[in-house]
Amino acid sequence: MKLIQSICKFVTVLALAALAFGCASELQEKENTASAAGFKPITPNGADQQAILAKLPPRQVTLITYKTKHYYVLPDTAHNRAYVGGQKEYQAYQQLRIQQKLSNENLMAASMNQDAAMNNWGMWGGWGMAAPMGFRR
Repeated sequence: MKLIQSICKFVTVLALAALAFGCASELQEKENTASAAGFKPITPNGADQQAILAKLPPRQVTLITYKTKHYYVLPDTAHNRAYVGGQKEYQAYQQLRIQQKLSNENLMAASMNQDAAMNNWGMWGGWGMAAPMGFRR
């Protein structure tokens, strides 16, 4: 019984670690994409900028207006900074995200095709099975 409880605890810890890693890598991927699109990492200077940063939804690019200008901001509250860009940078960011999504979908499809091909190997006899009549030595 204790062994089962220990295994359950271990699996729970692994699942939580994977979830935390997934969230962290998602933010890192978005930050890398924002940088590649031309967003600049900015550390808030004043109390007004700190307040804006604190109100922004995490892991999400948000359109804000600051001193009558429009900016797209991806907050990185863990490092007290934000990735900031204009309309041109945001359009580049969107294009890069679309390309990444397509690339990930293609990778997933290729992986699924490979898995399906490997699973169908058993239909042809597989290892350890008798060879078809025409292929015997």
